[in-house]
Amino acid sequence: MTKAEVLKQEILRQYRSVRQFAMEMGIPYSTLVTALERGIDGMAYGTVIKMCDKLSLNPVDFSSLERDTPLGEQLLENRVMQNYVKLNQNGRDKVLEMMDDFAQLDKYKAKGRKAK
Repeated sequence: MTKAEVLKQEILRQYRSVRQFAMEMGIPYSTLVTALERGIDGMAYGTVIKMCDKLSLNPVDFSSLERDTPLGEQLLENRVMQNYVKLNQNGRDKVLEMMDDFAQLDKYKAKGRKAK
């Protein structure tokens, strides 16, 4: 399935129509329809990112993202995990130890973030 097909399928799953989604996004309907028919390669990258964020899709592979979590936060978590798995056991232990230490310091605590 192409990225445009995934987008269209997700738009129709979450919205009543492509037209309704276009109106919510502030994208001309004809532009969106053309992109969905011919492929999204010609669309502005920022527009694709906004569409993916609105639909909770990863803009890299168009897989589904967790609902109610900002896109940037999920991409950051993905980047952290990609680097973490590259480490040997000693490196992983050290990173987890350092994260535990930083989490105890008010200077580094995230504001308004629920613990997982």
